[in-house]
Amino acid sequence: MSDFRHWPDLAARSLGASVVATADETFAPADNLINPGPSEHDPLAFGPRGKIYDGWETRRRRDEDRHETPDWAIVRLGAPGIVRGVVIDTAHFTGNYPPYASVEGTTLLGYPSPAEVLSADWVPLLARSELEGDAANAFPIFAHEHLISHVRLSIYPDGGVARFRVHGEVVADPRFLGGRIDLGATVNGGRITGCSNMFYSAPANLLAPGRARVMSDGWETSRRRDDGHDWVTVALAAAGVLHDVIIDTGRFVGNAPGQARLTDNATGDELLPLTRLQADTEHRFRVRDHAAVSEVRLDILPDGGLSRLRLLGTVDESVRHEAGQRWLGLLPVKAAAGVDESQLFD
Repeated sequence: MSDFRHWPDLAARSLGASVVATADETFAPADNLINPGPSEHDPLAFGPRGKIYDGWETRRRRDEDRHETPDWAIVRLGAPGIVRGVVIDTAHFTGNYPPYASVEGTTLLGYPSPAEVLSADWVPLLARSELEGDAANAFPIFAHEHLISHVRLSIYPDGGVARFRVHGEVVADPRFLGGRIDLGATVNGGRITGCSNMFYSAPANLLAPGRARVMSDGWETSRRRDDGHDWVTVALAAAGVLHDVIIDTGRFVGNAPGQARLTDNATGDELLPLTRLQADTEHRFRVRDHAAVSEVRLDILPDGGLSRLRLLGTVDESVRHEAGQRWLGLLPVKAAAGVDESQLFD
């Protein structure tokens, strides 16, 4: 997966992200930046303040320092992580897109107020870079290996951005790896590592929070016309012993798979034997006793769609300790100094 866009979008509203502050949103609210799906556009739609855009649009700046003091919007990520790349999408903004943008990040644990976020120490992730109008401007982030909880998008001097995507690696907080948790969930650090087909919708949806609202909020493959079957692989947040698996076909009525099987992707050992599935149903199964697994493979026969996959299990203390050391090492010095290490592995 060389393209950074294969990493989860940490700024997705569906993952729990939120816009916490913005310099200006005269024409269109900054909340639109993190909406799911592509920006929609009706060329005939106008409101009291002018053209209606499905994005964030600021007023026209007239102040003398507008080229040095940009407009900005701050997004709290749905899950802190290592940022691998950003997409600044100016879809439908042609004569009113910002010519330049930059991105910064900060790390604040817990639930900081907007005032605390505004006064935080910010580090550059993307230097001031040129944008194209009506385009998905993609920028890989190479030289930053710290955990980021909030990002600030700055546009120079003003204008409109349709969507803002922040792709990265979620790093599990060891304080929440205790007990039985969903080791496949994106918010815990689980991620898709491969799949056979994603013709209609992406497999990353399987690991999203909550239940699917519509069919497109799941993973759906094209119809197979051969004797094969489709599959998806998931790297767990940490190596763990699985106890239960939830395979949810919710919203898939005439196109759910007929059967499914779960295996350890490293050894091929069977965790859940080939099992019949029903349409539009949340199935819960016990998993066979097995050693700790790091990556699983779910086979669906022969094709079709699933809305969610839950992989519930426990993490050994030694694995939690290793995860804790990595997590601490990714925190900036100031943030790490505020962590009570005695609470990491309770």
